[in-house]
Formats: sequence, C-alpha cells, structure tokens
Amino acid sequence: MLSHLASRIFGMPLLVHRAKLDVILAVLSERLGVCAPQADLALPTPRAAPASPPGIAVIPIHGTLVKRTIGLDAASGLTSYQDIGTMLDAALADPGVTGILLDVDSPGGEASGSFELARRVREAAALKPVWAVANDSAFSAAYAIAASAHRLVVTETGGVGSIGVIALHIDQSVKDANDGYRYTAITAGAHKNDFSPHEPLTDAAKAELQAEVDRLYDLFVGHVAAMRGLSESAVRATEAALYFGPNAVAAGLADAVGTLEATLADFSTYLSSRGRKAPPTRSLTRSGATHLQEDEMSLEETSEMIGVDQAAVLVAEARREVTQSAQAIAELCLIAGCPDKAAALIAEGKSEAEVRQLLIEAKASQSEAARIHSAILPDAGIEANLRPEASPVVAAVKKLIPKE
Repeated sequence: MLSHLASRIFGMPLLVHRAKLDVILAVLSERLGVCAPQADLALPTPRAAPASPPGIAVIPIHGTLVKRTIGLDAASGLTSYQDIGTMLDAALADPGVTGILLDVDSPGGEASGSFELARRVREAAALKPVWAVANDSAFSAAYAIAASAHRLVVTETGGVGSIGVIALHIDQSVKDANDGYRYTAITAGAHKNDFSPHEPLTDAAKAELQAEVDRLYDLFVGHVAAMRGLSESAVRATEAALYFGPNAVAAGLADAVGTLEATLADFSTYLSSRGRKAPPTRSLTRSGATHLQEDEMSLEETSEMIGVDQAAVLVAEARREVTQSAQAIAELCLIAGCPDKAAALIAEGKSEAEVRQLLIEAKASQSEAARIHSAILPDAGIEANLRPEASPVVAAVKKLIPKE
C-alpha cells in the first residue's frame, strides 16, 4: 500500500495546495524513507452534515481528492471523485431534490479524474440548479469542481484559487549510496526508467514531465475561464495564488461572501421563488441552455418583478449559462474540424443541440457541408447583436425568469 501511495505522489502532476502536499509528505516520509518537510500534522476530523432545507441535497467535498480511494476511507482524509459523482447522480435522480449544494472544504488532490468530475457538475447544472460554498477552502482541484456550479459563495475566512499544477520528483540516489545500495535498471525503451527515485532526473524526463504539467495547466485555466466567465489571461495572472473572502469575489473567482447556513437559506428562497410561479414551457439542452416558448419581457420589467438582489443572481447565472453553452459549441466545432465556425454559430444564438445536428448533417453529406460552410459568414450575427435585446446574456436572463 505504501508503494502504491508513493506512486500517486511522486512523478505525477497534482492539483493540490502545496501546504497540503507537505503535510502528506510529512506523514509518509518516515515509512517511505524520504526527508520530511516541516508541516503541521492536523488529524482529519469528521464533519457532521448540515441540516438542509427540504429539496436541497448537500454534497460534501472534504479532504484530499483522489480518483479512487483503493481501500482507504474518509478516516484517512481522502475523498474520491468516484464517490462524489455517485452522490451527484443520486441527487439528480431523486425527484424530491430541486437543488444541489456542494459543501467544499478541500486542498485539492489528484489531477486524474478532476476535470471529468468538474464537467459532470456542469452537466448536472443543466438539469437542476447547483450552488457551491467554499467552506472554508476550495483550492486547486476542489476549485475546478466548485467553479462549475451556478453560484459560488466563499466564507469570510475561506479561500479559493491555487489554479496551478505541481509535480514532484524525489532523487534519493545519494541516500542509496550512503546506505550501501546501488540500483541498476535493465530496460527496453528509452523512457522506461524515467522518474526513478534512485537516479537523478534526466533533462529529457524533466522536459516530459514539464510538458504534461503545462498541458494540465492549460486545461485548468480554460475550464476556470469558461465556468467563471473570465479571460484566460486573467486566470493565468492569478499565478496559482490563494484568494480569501472579499478578495476572492473581487478577483471574479467567487460570487459572494457568506456562511454555509446563510447560503442554504438563500438557495431555498431562490428555489421557492422558481416554484411559486407557473413555469413557462421550456426545452432543455445538454449544455444547460433553456429556451422559453413564450413572449419575451424587457429587462426593466424583469428587475421590477424580482428585485435587485435576485436579479443580480440571475444575471450571474445567465452569464454562466451563456459561457457554458459557448464552450460546448466551441468543443463540438473543434471535434468536427471546423473551429473557425464556432464564433458565428454562437453569434447566431444556436443551441448546442442545433449545432450538433448541423455538424451531423454536414458530416453525412459533403454537399450539405458545403452549403452550411457557405451560409456561415465571419460577421454573421454581428448586426443583430448590436441591439441590446439580442444580447445572449439578456436572452438568458429572460429565460431564467418564470412568468405568471
């Protein structure tokens, strides 16, 4: 088991806060025979689930995150992406659950499986409202998950961020020599012995590991930018720093400062306000875009109906919805080999389902593909988007407002 744990720490890219990594190393160092960093060894303590209002499923995301626990339970301070996904699926399948709240207190963990779970949260948000609370920390991989929620609240002393990737290699060759050991690896394949702790890291192996760290960092930055409606340059400018309380909101990494209890109350009120009015007929796409089959109202009428505070929440949710839908369309066009068409399709207000159907038809018929390509111009939709009522954010807000 110790050898298995070591393989999940060294030579593998991690989405974890560095201070937590030092704690992990301090716990395992003596048994692994490596130098222990100075770290405060606080034992994990189980947390009681908060009392939640009816209709809200609270999913705890606590401790160090791993793809699979492999026999280690929560007493070891580990939570698996697999278990979180199972709880998420159960909440979606439960007809009594109208909203999902992620209670996050985690330094992050393994890169493997983190983005898959974050995307599942985004997909779940297309079916039921999902909010998250950084209570008290949502760092690295935990932030990737929390950022996928419709709304992210951070406690006054809580923090978010650490948008970065880290990988460690331990070179114990000098220690081996002092202990009288010399390891000789007989291999086939030039890279088979890369990252061995019994030899110094070669330049080629270091470059390979750096390339993987950079690749994962690009994924992380792109995900956060899409989920939070930020530019990738703004996300990179955080330089994996930690943001606490109001500073997290000012940086655009969270939506508000509040406690878990207050957020549960606000979420309950939000869900009740949606349920009190007869909802308009809606069609729901996989990306979360919701299309009303009713006459549209003006933003002025909307703000008068729901008030400033709820309007702010809906605008934030609408911006997230538009961003998620745009990302899904961009991904579809990239897979189909026509990434240059994404901007025009988004500007035209196409839904993910409509774009998917267009691309399928184009794939099935070359002549049809030629017609589609010729019909989509680089400036398509620009004139329409000059009108405020044609703004995708305005449209999304309108779609989120139930009518009498």
